[in-house]
Amino acid sequence: MPHRTLAPSLLLTAVLLLPGLAACGTDAPAPSAPTSKDSETTAADKTDGGDRGTGSTTSASDEAEVDLKGKTIAIDPGHNGGNASHPTEINKQVPDGRGGTKACNTTGTATESDYPEADFTWAVGQRLRDSLEDAGATVVLSRKDNKGVGPCVDERGTFADDADLLVSIHADGAESTSAKGFHVIVADPGADEKTEKASTVLAESIGTSMGKTFTPNRAYGRDAISRRPDLAGLNNASVPAVIVECGEMRNPDEAKLMESKSGQKKYADALFDGIVDWY
Repeated sequence: MPHRTLAPSLLLTAVLLLPGLAACGTDAPAPSAPTSKDSETTAADKTDGGDRGTGSTTSASDEAEVDLKGKTIAIDPGHNGGNASHPTEINKQVPDGRGGTKACNTTGTATESDYPEADFTWAVGQRLRDSLEDAGATVVLSRKDNKGVGPCVDERGTFADDADLLVSIHADGAESTSAKGFHVIVADPGADEKTEKASTVLAESIGTSMGKTFTPNRAYGRDAISRRPDLAGLNNASVPAVIVECGEMRNPDEAKLMESKSGQKKYADALFDGIVDWY
């Protein structure tokens, strides 16, 4: 099915906290969690290229058997390829969803070989979109390519207003190269109670699916779910929404996985399975 994107005018608005390299996709580092240089998320991921488990109950390889007709899914590939060259735009203040403001976005992090987070999230987002559309879903993307600037973090929540759910894809950039393990972030506290509960169920579903292939970051608890009130994308979402920190880009093993097409497919497959299981 054809997918929809934000209007060009929104895509030119921008995204970032700092003009320099930032850790991952959220707005500020999570309390009591590994230190990260990014502002919209924090996390770590897989340590080798192999699978830890047998795969999720609904394998992406069997997606032809999955019927998502009538479902609308919003996918937000974190950051954008042109963010770093537009510091003024990305540092513009926008509503944080809790009565305050924050910077439009961040540049995101990168591996030691300078593979950008924006490239990783775009690659995984494209694979996930294709799988969802093959299963009959309508997919709404937060950005139309990986060459522009933005949209800002508030728009990365509101663009999903007509969808059933929102999954924002990121990767973390903790300072320690030994940090590893994915985690999933939900808005807390202050969100609409019904939406907050549905977001938690979505986080649990995706966390379970991710955990069958990747290593969960136990710094965020046994379920690898972080509950944060400071992320504008989640705060501005009116539908069940999560940010998924797929992996740790400063960890050499995880970086190798995220840079590979086979690794990107594994991330997309795990997200697909988690979304299907949520439905």
